[in-house]
Amino acid sequence: MSTALAIAAVTAVLKDLLNNGLIDHNVSAHANLGEISVSALPPDRVLPDPLKEQSQLNLFLYQVTQNAGWRNVALPARSGRGDRLTNTPLALDLHYMLTAYGEKELHAEILLGYGMQLLHETPVLTRDAIRRSLAPPQLFDATTMPPHLQGLYESGLAEQIEQIKICPISISTEEISRLWTAFQARYRPTAAYQATVVLIESRSSAPRAALPVRERNIYAIPFEQPVIEQLMSQADNNAPVRDNQPILAGYNLIIRGQRLRSDDTRVNVGGIEVVPPPASVSGTQITFQLPAELLAGVQGVQVVQYTPMGQPEIPPSPHRGIASNVSAFVLRPSIQNVTANTQPSASDPNLRDGTINLTVAPAVGREQRVVLLLNEFNPPTTRAPFAYSFQALSPYQVFKPPQVPPPTATDLVIAIQNVQPLQYLVRVQVDGAESPVLTDAAHKYNAPLVDIV
Repeated sequence: MSTALAIAAVTAVLKDLLNNGLIDHNVSAHANLGEISVSALPPDRVLPDPLKEQSQLNLFLYQVTQNAGWRNVALPARSGRGDRLTNTPLALDLHYMLTAYGEKELHAEILLGYGMQLLHETPVLTRDAIRRSLAPPQLFDATTMPPHLQGLYESGLAEQIEQIKICPISISTEEISRLWTAFQARYRPTAAYQATVVLIESRSSAPRAALPVRERNIYAIPFEQPVIEQLMSQADNNAPVRDNQPILAGYNLIIRGQRLRSDDTRVNVGGIEVVPPPASVSGTQITFQLPAELLAGVQGVQVVQYTPMGQPEIPPSPHRGIASNVSAFVLRPSIQNVTANTQPSASDPNLRDGTINLTVAPAVGREQRVVLLLNEFNPPTTRAPFAYSFQALSPYQVFKPPQVPPPTATDLVIAIQNVQPLQYLVRVQVDGAESPVLTDAAHKYNAPLVDIV
C-alpha cells in the first residue's frame, strides 16, 4: 500500500512521463516549437506574464474522488469499542486536466496531440516506471533534488497491490466552462484523464489480528428469537414488583417477554454481562439484580442465548447465539448523604458561597455530567421559592496533569455561589438521570434536605 505521498507521487510520475516523452520524440525540433516545458501547476499560475506565452504542457489535479470498487474493502474497520480490526485503505481516483499552451499559432494543438498520444500509449504506470521516475539518478546526491520531491520515492506507490491505470474521460462543455471560471484563468485546449486507483494505507499502527479458524462446524438449532416486551423493577426480593417506579442501584430488574429461557441465558446490561440464577429464568420472565458497577443514566438491556459448541474430543464451550431486541431503562442516582460547607459571599454578605458534599449511588464515571439542583423547602406563600442549579466541575478540571482522575467516584464536591441561607431539597442529575425526592405520608416532598447557614 502507499502512503499519503502517493497523490503527489502519481502527479510527479505523469509529469515525468510527459517530459521524457517529448524529449524522446524530439518534439521541440521536429515541430519547430522551440523550448518546451512540462508543469503541474494550477491554471491561474501557469503563465506568470499573461502577455508572454510559451510552449508548455500543464498537468493539473482538479478533483479527487473515492474509488467505488475499493471503498468497502476490509469493512468493518473498527469494533463496537473503537478498536481497529483492519487497516482499511483509502482508495482514491485522481482526475487530471492536461492543458497545452503555445507560443505561436497551432503550437498548443501540436503539444496537446503529443501529450494525449503519450498517455494513450501508457495506459498503465508500471512499477519499474514509477521507481525510475521517483528515484534520484545515481550520479548525484538525492539531496540536490528539490526538497518537496526528495520523499516521494518513499511513498510506496510502486509496491501497492493494484497498478495505476490512466484513461481519458469525457467532460461536457458546461463542466469545462464551470472549471475554467473557477480557475479564474483563460481557457486553453484541454483533455481530461483519470488515474485509478491510489491506495493509501496507514503505517503508524497495525490492527489486531485474530488467530485463524482452526475448524468449522455446522449446528442446526430451532430459531426462536427471544423478545423483551416490558421492564419492571423491585427494591429487593421481598418488595412488590412495580412498573414505572424510579430504578436505583441495587434494585432487581424484571424482564418480561417471550421465549426468554434457553440452556444458557444471559443478560447484557449497559455492556455488562449478567448470568441470572437458573431459578429466576423462565420462558416469560427473567429476574436479576443490577450489577454494582453499572453507572447512572440510560442503559440498554438485551437477552442473549448462548449455544455450546465443540467436538467429541474437545469440551463444548459457550458461543453467543440468538439475541433479543434491546430495551432501555433509566438507572437513577440516589443521594446517600449530603452536607454543606458555606461562608458569607464576597459579593453580598447576606448570601452564601461554598460547597455541597454528596455521597451518591451508583458511582459517577469521570466522563459523566453532574448537575446539582436546590429547591427551597417550605417556602412562604408571599413570594416565589428560591431555586438554584450548579454544574459540577469535570474531574479532568480538578485533577491537573500529570494527575489522572479515578474512573468512578461516589463522593462529590460541588461548588455553590450566591445562595440564600435557607433549607433546601437536594437533587442531583447524572447524564440527565435525576435522583428521586422522598415524600411523607401526606405525599409532600421532605427529603433529602440540606441547611445553608
